[in-house]
Amino acid sequence: MRVVIAGGHGKIALILERLLAERGDSVVGLIRNPSQAADLEAAGAEAVVIDLEAASVDDLAPHLRGADAVVFAAGAGPGSGAARKETVDRDAAILLADAAEAANVARYVMVSSTGADADAPGVRDEVFTAYLRAKGAADDNVRARPKLDVTVIRPGHLTDDPGTGQVTTAEHTLRGSIPRADVAAVILAVLDTPRTIGQTFELIAGDIPITAAVTTSDRE
Repeated sequence: MRVVIAGGHGKIALILERLLAERGDSVVGLIRNPSQAADLEAAGAEAVVIDLEAASVDDLAPHLRGADAVVFAAGAGPGSGAARKETVDRDAAILLADAAEAANVARYVMVSSTGADADAPGVRDEVFTAYLRAKGAADDNVRARPKLDVTVIRPGHLTDDPGTGQVTTAEHTLRGSIPRADVAAVILAVLDTPRTIGQTFELIAGDIPITAAVTTSDRE
């Protein structure tokens, strides 16, 4: 399997890259900062330097050709303002979908967020509201494309705790957290499980082994 990951230097992405590489898959990480390339190479990934906030479909599509799947794991990150939630969390995800269609790559896995909603009500934190709306708008856009086989994963609060290999998945979960390592493992399982195509689910820590949580569910 060849997988291209947008946001290739993110914490989840680096773990996923290592998981893919360790089992013999080919993995490419898209990064904006060339100084991050060594970290991707150490994880077993090929680094491609491209700024998704400035790139066009024609710029991006050649890097996707021949891939079996793309994963959107990019994000504006903490400390960024509302504008970058739109240009990264929304627009870059849509750009990846446009480029995937142009490159004839159907499989698209979106790393979104619990509470993502294009019409999320405003809260005191305007940036967080912008984040939820941007994520929700990107999810809606990508899921509406008949040419793409989409799975949307909406993890809860992310932690750097060691992964447990056990999670809870549901259309709607209670609020909760989840280690980034378990999110990466869920993405890997989703890539291996065609029946997750068309699904959107929330994800928090739990007591169900990841393979079982992904392959047997009541979300359908």
